[in-house]
Amino acid sequence: MAEWKKLCAEDDIAEGKTKLFNVSGKLILVGRDEGELHAIAGYCTHDGGELDGEEVIDGQVECSRHGAMFDLRSGEATMMPAVYGVATYDLMVEDGHIHVDMG
Repeated sequence: MAEWKKLCAEDDIAEGKTKLFNVSGKLILVGRDEGELHAIAGYCTHDGGELDGEEVIDGQVECSRHGAMFDLRSGEATMMPAVYGVATYDLMVEDGHIHVDMG
């Protein structure tokens, strides 16, 4: 069952940028790539560090701790040292605000 949580205004996330949110104790990273918004778990599967990078690079986000990279659309790990991907979350934009499904 869907459990939509309001995160921020749609305009708060610029093209090629990301923003990290703590939603009910879970870290969610939202980024905009090629005009589309995507949400993935906001931690690195290599060592649990936060994915706090602010830029999207070729559709990926980089962990600032050890350089692991994750695909923003699929959550797939695309560069070592991470070998496991991260969860993805459904998003919707309603009345100019981004909502994520935590259900």
